[in-house]
Amino acid sequence: MKTIAIIPARGGSKRLPGKNLMLLDRLPLIAHSILYAKANPDSIDAIFVSTDDPEIKKTALEYGAEVIDRPAHLAGDHEPTVTALKHVLESIKTRPETVILLQPTNPLRPEKLLKQAIEIYKKEKCESLFTVTRSHHKLGKINNNKFVPFNYKPGQRSQDLEPLYFENGLLYICKSDLILEDTIISENAYPLQVEHVFAQVDIDTADDFDYAEYIYQKNK
Repeated sequence: MKTIAIIPARGGSKRLPGKNLMLLDRLPLIAHSILYAKANPDSIDAIFVSTDDPEIKKTALEYGAEVIDRPAHLAGDHEPTVTALKHVLESIKTRPETVILLQPTNPLRPEKLLKQAIEIYKKEKCESLFTVTRSHHKLGKINNNKFVPFNYKPGQRSQDLEPLYFENGLLYICKSDLILEDTIISENAYPLQVEHVFAQVDIDTADDFDYAEYIYQKNK
């Protein structure tokens, strides 16, 4: 195996219980990421779901993914994603060269994004790549009950802001050796810019899910 996709999906969400199995257009949330990976067989040799939840495991198997049972101590609220990825690599027989991380909370992705990302990853000889989107918000800090602009001056037009970007979570690609060193995004990671409405969907709350449904139906 040269390249695998890993989908980390624990069962203990606090803000939106059971979110990874909630139905988005009649499909469990986790199924969207599995099917996205399966639609790219030329790029992905195997698909693994890491979970501590029996129902998520059952669903992942039904949609054709392999499942790695995640131990409870790696499924806590404050456990970083990289530990789940590392556990997968330590649990499979053959170590891949490359890992693609697909988060189930980002179920909507541009169809050709993965192919584009892999082409850039190879061409630029990256050790890691992740997707970003430009923010058009006027941001600031609050110090001593006073708002201090961060990326603009009062009265400045939003279209004239200095470009700032946020990590949108659509996908990550990195060498497996990085993950074994507890890293997903390296210091010289390639930031792939994605300007698509799907980049605004990241499901953590009920409102996020409602927004995802709206965006999905509008762009179906």
